Amino acid sequence: MHLPEPALFLNLVMIESDDKVLVESRRKKDWPGITFPGGHVEPGESFVESAIREVKEETGLTIKHLQSVGLCQYPDKTILGAPFRRVIYFYRTSDFSGEIRSGREGEIFWMKKTEFAKLELAGALADFIKVFNDPNLSEVIYDDEDSPAEFN
Repeated sequence: MHLPEPALFLNLVMIESDDKVLVESRRKKDWPGITFPGGHVEPGESFVESAIREVKEETGLTIKHLQSVGLCQYPDKTILGAPFRRVIYFYRTSDFSGEIRSGREGEIFWMKKTEFAKLELAGALADFIKVFNDPNLSEVIYDDEDSPAEFN
């Protein structure tokens, strides 16, 4: 009998306002640098609900009308002794309300989209941005931590 592969589901949300995007200067050691707000999906939570919750927790903003723009997947180390797959769903929106505030994970601020090349990006965010911005791409895949990105 074939057993399903264990997976951890996450999300990242690009919040846009004209020529700017909301970013987080993440200070956690597991993924430091400039990134979009996001996080994990809790048991029983929909993917969109988790993205809305994570953005609220990290930025103070309430977001609506999320558009799914793709995903990333890759094998990861073990949880409770078993390998698993990380799956990160990518969303974008320009429908938000509230005032931004920084949280425990890092400073939150608006930046011009053209400034990404000048900053220290978290992890594989440079690859992720290609999927966010190219409607012909829907997925970035890594075979392992050291492999180059594949795009579909």
